[in-house]
Amino acid sequence: MAPIPWVNRAFDGTHVYGVEDMPEIDQLLITHDHWDHLDHPTITALESKVRKVIAPLGVGSYFEQWGYARDKLREADWYTAVEAASGFTIHVLPARHFSGRLVERNKTLWAAYALEGNGRRLFFSGDTGFGPHFEEIARRIGAGFDLVATDNGQYNERWAHVHMTPEEAFRAAQILGAKAWLPAHVGKFRLARHAWNEPFDRAVAASAGQTDVRLVTPRIGEPLRLGATDQRFEAWWQVPH
Repeated sequence: MAPIPWVNRAFDGTHVYGVEDMPEIDQLLITHDHWDHLDHPTITALESKVRKVIAPLGVGSYFEQWGYARDKLREADWYTAVEAASGFTIHVLPARHFSGRLVERNKTLWAAYALEGNGRRLFFSGDTGFGPHFEEIARRIGAGFDLVATDNGQYNERWAHVHMTPEEAFRAAQILGAKAWLPAHVGKFRLARHAWNEPFDRAVAASAGQTDVRLVTPRIGEPLRLGATDQRFEAWWQVPH
């Protein structure tokens, strides 16, 4: 959360899990240093549960300031492959965004991640605008992912270069060869001016009739079974509150 609560207030009902509910974390992946992605109270409360942190260049400095031992931290540039365990690789990859928490901007890097292990491939875009980096990622590490989660919310005309519309998010998933597409960065904080559930409706419309990528929209905490192509999710965001 930001130091001024109303800057990025979370929607009611989205605080389903707290730090006390989290299991031990082998690898904590951080995409960038914005308040809604790097929350000081949460990070400090998690310290005893985290074995290793992987973060873009410069972001590790926050963890050191907040009491993490240096040997827990791994900072990496784009297109770095981190061997997190035997047979488990984490790729630090490009995104089109920016960084900064107060007045300084772009002193640290931002990133996307791909995870490969146990016969599975997962991709998370982090915060990003749409661009040629998706084709470059597919070319350099290969397309074909069991799950692609892309930045699907908090868009407007002024943020066109740093966030994606749902249509762009779906196109990115197609470029990356996703079997399943998970709309991300949506439904938690009120940052952009669109309705909170609009990104979900547009994601459904963008992927309608497409058989190459399966849209998955679990509630917070609802299990997602990657191999279960018949798993279906209700349009929970349309349920009256």
